[in-house]
Amino acid sequence: MRPPCRRPPQNCLIVHGSDRPGIVAAVSAMITRIGGNIVAFDQYSDDPTGGAYFQRVVFHRPGFAADRPLIESEIAQTLAGFDLEWSLTDQSVPKRMAILASKQDHCLLDLLWRHRRGDLPVTVPMVISNHTTSAEDVRSFGVPFFHVPSVSGHDKAASEAKILELLRGNVDFVVLARYMQILSSDFLSQLGVPVINIHHSFLPAFIGAEPYKKAKERGVKLIGATSHYVTDDLDEGPIIEQDTVRVTHGDTVEELVRRGSDVERQVLSRAVLWHAQDRVIRHGNHTIVF
Repeated sequence: MRPPCRRPPQNCLIVHGSDRPGIVAAVSAMITRIGGNIVAFDQYSDDPTGGAYFQRVVFHRPGFAADRPLIESEIAQTLAGFDLEWSLTDQSVPKRMAILASKQDHCLLDLLWRHRRGDLPVTVPMVISNHTTSAEDVRSFGVPFFHVPSVSGHDKAASEAKILELLRGNVDFVVLARYMQILSSDFLSQLGVPVINIHHSFLPAFIGAEPYKKAKERGVKLIGATSHYVTDDLDEGPIIEQDTVRVTHGDTVEELVRRGSDVERQVLSRAVLWHAQDRVIRHGNHTIVF
């Protein structure tokens, strides 16, 4: 595995809530007060007269791990006078990312390859699939593979319980790398960590089987992909990233599938990277991506 570029440990403070004057000054002064140095500062307000406010601050502070309780106390006191929520992460500690997959392996293997290269600041404690076709490929990356067959009806709850047993307490987020199963609301609630999905952007116009065949029959001129957070509403969660590629009447169904797979890989890898870097803030049913 190629290690990521070495740099001093950095920490990320995410702030969001109601906008009002003084937030930037208060946060900047606080980081200076605790002995930190700001590396990156992004902010956005959808209305400067009391709208929603979003902020991402990356800073370096020597001895962060040992002094974290004191730093968190300082942040809480600083923001107490504002109507804001906040979270703090140590970006030297990679997030634990589990992958759920089915037979289509293009997104799965792409994520594992990028992880092996050091391009994704995550660890991959496991891959879970309802098929065994990719087991050897996954294990060749040194990643544990677990097979949990898909079932329907009342047995679906038992299948989800097995997956939850593997995931709960062991991961920080989950990626559905073309996992062709619908997760129940109960599963998402019990899991309690973000879940990122990828699908072709034909939805909802070309739902169901063989979407590229249907798209070819309609003579589409653009194909693409969408990555979003999973919610109770199927394929309606907050969108993280999207992209498209232009096609023509001369492209065969097989070419549409190949080009669609390429854009799915790119979109999903960007969404995973941004989530791992704490660049995505969820707000209602949309996202702010810094």
